[in-house]
Amino acid sequence: MDVLVYYARDLRLPIPEESDGIRIRPANDGEEEPVAEIARAAFAGYFGHYHADRRLDPKKADEVYVSWARRSCLSRDVAAEVLVADDGGLLRGFLTLRRNSAEESEIVLNAVAPAAQRRGIYRALMINALRWSVAEGAARAVVSTQLTNVAVQKAWTRLGFEPHASYLTFHRWFDE
Repeated sequence: MDVLVYYARDLRLPIPEESDGIRIRPANDGEEEPVAEIARAAFAGYFGHYHADRRLDPKKADEVYVSWARRSCLSRDVAAEVLVADDGGLLRGFLTLRRNSAEESEIVLNAVAPAAQRRGIYRALMINALRWSVAEGAARAVVSTQLTNVAVQKAWTRLGFEPHASYLTFHRWFDE
């Protein structure tokens, strides 16, 4: 079993100011591999939805996030936008976005390279995601994670997100 928690933010509320010195921009063509490598490092051993199923290989579960990050860069069917944290030409983090409806944007997959964490990069990515959402005309932004991922939930609440919904997933194989 795993629990996914959703947070929502009213985009009519003021968006916090960005930290100086962190350049956030849309991903460029050809940056799918650096984005995938950030996902590989950041999600290694992450206890996500696929890791909750004891019959799935944990290494293959890690690779789901890598593939998802890469595909987000390559197809607008996967992500409407991919933002990256650019540190003098080196990518340090990424965040993917999609539109769920005319009213709602969703921050779908995001990560900061482990060596670059605790520098304000995640906050800067989130603030730029909120700005993108406003520019797209959304009234609300949502984001989700596993219940146990408390660190990002704290970051979201500091940016004005509030708990919105939760979903339980029960993993059952019928050949047992």
